[in-house]
Amino acid sequence: MTQRPSIIAHFESAPGRDLYYFALYRVLEAGILAGLLFSPLSGMLGEQRDPLLGTVVTIGYLVFAMFMLFLGRREQWLVPLVLTGVVVDIAVASLATYAVPNATAGIAMLLLFNVAAAALLLPRRLGLGVALLATLAMGVEFVVETVGSTPTDRPVAEIIMFAVTYLAVGLLASQAGQRARSSQALADQRGVEVANLFEVNELIIRRMRTGVLVVDADNRIKLANEAASLLLGDGSEGENDSHGIHLPQVAPELARRLQQWRNGWKNDETPLQLSPDQPEVQPRFARLLAGSELSLVFLDDASVVSRRAESLTLSALGRFSASLAHEIRNPLAAINYAVQLLEESKSIIDGDRRLLQIIHQQCQRTNGIVESVLGLARRERASPEHVDLNGYVRRFVDEYQQNMSIETDSLETVIGARAVPALVDLRHLQQILTVLVHNALNYGRLPGEPARVRLRVFQADNRPIIDVLDRGPGIPEAVAAQLFRPFFTTSEHGTGLGLYIARELCRANQASLEFVAVPGGGSCFRVTLPGPHSLLPA
Repeated sequence: MTQRPSIIAHFESAPGRDLYYFALYRVLEAGILAGLLFSPLSGMLGEQRDPLLGTVVTIGYLVFAMFMLFLGRREQWLVPLVLTGVVVDIAVASLATYAVPNATAGIAMLLLFNVAAAALLLPRRLGLGVALLATLAMGVEFVVETVGSTPTDRPVAEIIMFAVTYLAVGLLASQAGQRARSSQALADQRGVEVANLFEVNELIIRRMRTGVLVVDADNRIKLANEAASLLLGDGSEGENDSHGIHLPQVAPELARRLQQWRNGWKNDETPLQLSPDQPEVQPRFARLLAGSELSLVFLDDASVVSRRAESLTLSALGRFSASLAHEIRNPLAAINYAVQLLEESKSIIDGDRRLLQIIHQQCQRTNGIVESVLGLARRERASPEHVDLNGYVRRFVDEYQQNMSIETDSLETVIGARAVPALVDLRHLQQILTVLVHNALNYGRLPGEPARVRLRVFQADNRPIIDVLDRGPGIPEAVAAQLFRPFFTTSEHGTGLGLYIARELCRANQASLEFVAVPGGGSCFRVTLPGPHSLLPA
């Protein structure tokens, strides 16, 4: 991201400009003085007391003024430059007044601006000191003239009035300068804050997940944040790179909808895909400013909206499932109690007693599933325990074969000689494996052939793993990407919640459930469980 200069950098510093204009005025003063002395107008000045002194002072002052003009942009030297310049101004004014007595009033008036400008630019104490120095210099020059060989005929009242004027102007200019500096400091502070807010807002807009475009009346993209650039697929990483891109060239459908919105037609709210590799977006339009031809285009990720809707649906489903589970527990308890009473009867033959045992086992299993659904709805933590997966999977397969009619299908275990310890909630693991095996038996078969399902237990990277494999037709890549989404199913009779609940139960046990493609055909669902030395959840 290219760093932009702050908006403060676009404005020239006010003290720097004042210093330059002050130096420019000094050049004007030196030029006026030189013009009066070295031009045909020199006769207007009358008799000079010391022509050589006037010539030297004028030439020296002109050179000094040009040098100060050259340094006039050095704002960092503001105080030394102003202080040095005004001291030289006062000295030159005093010497010029002595050399050319008839120009005293004019020189004093020119010096008045120098004193005021210095008091305005310098701190208060230095500004008042400059005014006092000008007053003293004028008084010293008057005393020298009075006691000299050619006494002056200037009245004392004129000296007093100029002295008072210097002090008054110095005081007022110093106060005005103090207020101006306070205002400038406040303006600089506010400017920095505005610049920082601008940069923060720009960063927020650039990093927003929602794409933001600014489009002009000619459908050219003026600004685009990173999300919008990625959605458009133009490869740009910021609004400067997207500047001037014609919207119909990169997103014709989006440009068409924007034009419909500008014409006041009904907006098409169906999601659209701007680039083949990007998700669908939901465009929204707004005018940047009242009366402006610039339009704002917001590109909301449709998948985010979909996930929000799914979240709301699942929340409602969780509450419904909890209520339904409570209602199921009552008849289950009644069935279980009735089975226990029948088992106590002596007239029950052995074959029927075996059926009662199956009913009792299935009631317990169903009650465990209900408890798991309730725990999932309440987001209850799992209660893991240490278990040997080899023995557990072997028992699971035996019970499944006894309780479920798999007819010609086969369900086998592939386990090693070494124990594979794990840490898992056995109720949750029972439900996870039941879902996976049930899906494998139903969908993992080739047409006209029996299903062959294997449960393989092994250990990799110190993590116990259970694979549920089948030799069916496999799962297409497009379907595999949505397997664990709630309500997604390829069966007319499925709910699309089995794999979703299985993955949620895995997460509750700090485990993972993923689909692994099998190169030779078939499918594999892998459950990776925590090792036996994992920390128990608090």
